[in-house]
Amino acid sequence: MHTILRKQFLAHVGQTSPSPMLVEVARAEGSFFYTPEGKRYYDLVAGVSVSNVGHANPAVVRAVQEQAARYMHIMVYGELIESPQVAYAARIAAALPDPLESIYFVNSGAEAVEGALKLAKRFTGRTELISMRRAYHGSTHGAMSMMGAPEGEEWKGAFRPLLPDVRAIEFNDFDALQAVTRRTAAVLVEPVQGEAGVRLPAAGWLEALRKRCDQTGALLIFDEIQTGLGRTGRLFAMQKYGVTPDIVCLAKAFGGGMPLGAFISSKKIMDTLQSEPVLGHITTFGGHPVCCAAGLAAYDYLIGNGIVEQVEEKGALYESLLRDHPQVREIRRSGLLLAVELGSSEKLYRIMELFKEAGILSDWFLFCDKAFRISPPLTISDEEVRDSAQLIRTCLDRL
Repeated sequence: MHTILRKQFLAHVGQTSPSPMLVEVARAEGSFFYTPEGKRYYDLVAGVSVSNVGHANPAVVRAVQEQAARYMHIMVYGELIESPQVAYAARIAAALPDPLESIYFVNSGAEAVEGALKLAKRFTGRTELISMRRAYHGSTHGAMSMMGAPEGEEWKGAFRPLLPDVRAIEFNDFDALQAVTRRTAAVLVEPVQGEAGVRLPAAGWLEALRKRCDQTGALLIFDEIQTGLGRTGRLFAMQKYGVTPDIVCLAKAFGGGMPLGAFISSKKIMDTLQSEPVLGHITTFGGHPVCCAAGLAAYDYLIGNGIVEQVEEKGALYESLLRDHPQVREIRRSGLLLAVELGSSEKLYRIMELFKEAGILSDWFLFCDKAFRISPPLTISDEEVRDSAQLIRTCLDRL
């Protein structure tokens, strides 16, 4: 049966690379998933920071079941009053700093970025868009256009022409901020660069970027798709680093394991999508009631159980257990988002094989193939941190 399933997977499910992992998932719970044979894997990717409240979280499962029985899709987004959407929007607006109060629900992170870019161009009447080198914001045409050049050309080259009037600057470069001018509609930045290999903002740099955007009238867009909902040790990274953007993009953990994204701004900015033209952004499934119910349940679980307050301690525990290993060159970390640097891509690819044998799911980064990722569910226990770190050390010993 498993052989047939594997063949059908390769034949009929669109593939993203010539060499998928090919590990079959039978079920998942908490920090783990299991194969049909019963092999247990530590999930240290969490769907790339999606499963923040753990797999099969009973509160989320219950919310999905109850909402699915009540109603699913009725009408395209924005026309009908649907309680899961409204309740979640109100909760998120209350948690974000002013003036981020108007939530536009979409299907994914890439669509959140697309919506944010459109909103910035519509509000400012400008065309230039600035992103960071080694940035990743999604695979649709607009989001891919913002993939940080020149490194992103490997992925972008085959799909040109992309959006015009786009440029990339170096993250953490104070002098590069002069590139932001009165021609600039928006600057798009991850407060912590994810696919660059967990690069943290230099002291004062996000503040300087905020100031430059204010001086030129450009909008500042934060991509908090990986960092949002507790990953860095605060509910949002903007709170950790003390800078509020004009627009923020959320997805991944935002849906509690279901597909959900949002771009969020002030009502003044968001309302420009209502006219000239009307329906400035529309989506059929954005803010699906079941996805919103799941996201709301996951959010309430995070807050109600004090999960976010434990994140920094757990991240620091991983760091303390791994940093003295002779194979580890460096650990870069914000909360429970870690990049463990090995210094060579050969070692990285080998450790992935060893992890698979040992029952660990990890990953590398698009723009950093010398470091592996640790971003488990935020609900991971201290005991599980210690156990998984010991497994990682055993694999490092075999390098």
